[in-house]
Amino acid sequence: MAKDKKSAKKSSAASFSEALRADPGTDLASIDPRSTPGFDGDKEAGQAALAELTDVVSDLQERLFAESKGGGVRSVLLVVQGMDTAGKGGIMRHVVGAVDPQGVDITSFKAPTAEERKHPFLWRIRKALPEPGMIGVFDRSHYEDVLIVRVHDFVPRAQWSRRYGQINTFEESVADKGTTIIKVMLHISKDEQKSRLTERLERPDKHWKFNPGDIDEREHWADYQEAYQAVIDKCSTDVAPWYVVPADRKWFARLAVMQLLKEHLEQLDPQWPVADFDVAAELKRLKKS
Repeated sequence: MAKDKKSAKKSSAASFSEALRADPGTDLASIDPRSTPGFDGDKEAGQAALAELTDVVSDLQERLFAESKGGGVRSVLLVVQGMDTAGKGGIMRHVVGAVDPQGVDITSFKAPTAEERKHPFLWRIRKALPEPGMIGVFDRSHYEDVLIVRVHDFVPRAQWSRRYGQINTFEESVADKGTTIIKVMLHISKDEQKSRLTERLERPDKHWKFNPGDIDEREHWADYQEAYQAVIDKCSTDVAPWYVVPADRKWFARLAVMQLLKEHLEQLDPQWPVADFDVAAELKRLKKS
């Protein structure tokens, strides 16, 4: 029992939103991918803390969903970015998968289709924004258009360089309509990525996860870090700040994202809608039925 109390104390000792927030000028290279900002426990304590959060976040999510049935317009958008093997899939399973699926909408953005390429880059993003009461989750996002597009020069520099301002304007308009945006960068080290890719190659049950292109992308590691730094410097704003989550320790990354979700939902403090019928009268009718 004492151990449980200790782990709970450690998980609530600091605001993860404060510990992980990356404002413009934050030096990404100075953040240790194996660190655990805002949490001083070990893996066991972190896993226990994550389990404790499940019911809390589920209740907050249900309240947000119910609030929309009473006319509420608020929603949450969780944007998850990171290098290959950074743990996006684990976030989807262990964090997003812990809440009621009826209140969650996950969109995984791949390379644009032929139809999507006919439209401005934000066209497909607008179509995937969460409805009132929903927690929308972007597995990769519009930031690919200033990350991989920038690294590989898929469009002229003059074109992708304009997108930072377009993204800020877009996110401000989304926030103005009642959507709380939580942007997470899973910050993994090159050595840890190599270890995870090695495991995928050495284990037959992991081969399905391996993409030979992941090794090719490692050759552009420094360029990607530069691109992520630019994203933080240019697109971490008051209405949609970036949070850098050290991701070499999978258990911490999952705990951190769950805590960020909890803290933002608590700030929203969604309320159960008031009944639009006479409860006492309906109880009488029910007893007679």
